[in-house]
Parts: sequence; structure tokens; C-alpha cells
Amino acid sequence: MNKTNLPKHIAIIMDGNGRWAQSHGKNRTYGHYIGSQVADSITRYCAAINIQYLTLYTFSTENWKRPKSEVTFLMNLLKRGILKKSKIFLENDIRFNTIGDISKLNPEIQEVLTEAVDKTKNGKTLTLTLALNYGSRYEITQAVRKIAQLAKENKLKIEDISQETINNYLYTNNMPNVDLLIRTAGEKRISNFLLWQSSYAEFVFFDKYWPDFTEDDLQQAILEFQNRKRRFGGL
Repeated sequence: MNKTNLPKHIAIIMDGNGRWAQSHGKNRTYGHYIGSQVADSITRYCAAINIQYLTLYTFSTENWKRPKSEVTFLMNLLKRGILKKSKIFLENDIRFNTIGDISKLNPEIQEVLTEAVDKTKNGKTLTLTLALNYGSRYEITQAVRKIAQLAKENKLKIEDISQETINNYLYTNNMPNVDLLIRTAGEKRISNFLLWQSSYAEFVFFDKYWPDFTEDDLQQAILEFQNRKRRFGGL
């Protein structure tokens, strides 16, 4: 792996926690617990090798359809995890961030997330972003609504609306586009995740479930990224 040609922004769809647990005779929630530990390990590794942005698909707008007991476990796991890791973020100069509509989350969880974002706002090693209650179509729809309102109020001319305008109203307006998108568990789709931001991303898919994902796998994905020719529509 060439450390001089690293992707600036890596996004990961951490898929397969529940199936991994069931394949080991465990409850699905146990898979989420182990998966959260893998996320911690990958975050630390990204910080160590100087990846600038890491975005993890943590809870989608569609995940509310899961059994209530599983959703409750995931929310409690998130809350405990952020409380536990805030100190680690500070020690490793990691900036914590979220994207998605967190207003739908429990107020206690919102408070924990907001506090972690504020405490780590000066982190410069890595920006770790959790996509929570996130859906890319909803994100783009909300951006279009805001832009349309500006046009309605004559604060923006229609002919001045550009790709940059749309980008400025996305959750990720202060982040670069995705360079490398990884998905585990053998699925080969991006499931409403960063559709706009991943328009020129390199995709790498793994058959293994997320709890089995390792630093070596991330190295393999980065190496695959480095071996590809990124033409962006050119020659």
C-alpha cells in the first residue's frame, strides 16, 4: 500500500452484523456489539495512516423498520459508545461528526452526539462521521426544497443554481466527495448512501460480514483503489 496516494475520503457500509451473529448461534444484537468494536478498530487505523475522512453508514432511515428491540439496542449501543469514545477522540485528535436527521433520535442521544461534536471540533487527524437516520434521497430532497425556497423568495436566481449550489445544501457540504466506498457481506449496492457524493467513488465489495473485517482488508481495499485509473470521464 502506497501511503502517498491514499483516498482522502473513505465511506463504509458496515453490512452483515446480524447475519454474522446468527451464523455463530448468537442473537443479532451480539453482532452489532462486535461490529461496533470493529468500527473502533478501523477508525483508529484510518487515523494512524492519515486518512482524512471516514464516514460510516451507522443507521439508515430504513432501519426503523427493524424489530423495536433491535432498534432500541442499537440506540443504546450508540449512546454508550459515544460516551465511552469521546476521550479517545480527543486523545487521537479525531473530529467527530454526524450526518442525517438526528432530530428523530431520543433527546438524550441527541445531547450526547451534540456534545461529542462540540468537544472534538478542533480535531485535525481524522474526521469520523456517523450517518445516523440517514438517507441520501431524503438529503437531496431537503436540499432541493431549501434551494426552491430561496428562489421563491427571490434570494437566488434559477439560472444561478449549479452543482455547487446543491452541494452547499447537503449534510456533507464541508466534506470532500467520497474516493473509496466499501461494502461488506456480499451485497453489491449502495442502499441510498451518499448517492451524490459517491458519483465518482471507487467501489470495493467484500463477501465477509462486517464483524470479520480487518485492517488487512482495509489495506486491500486501499491497494485496489490505488491500482485503478481514475479518469473522471476523461482519457
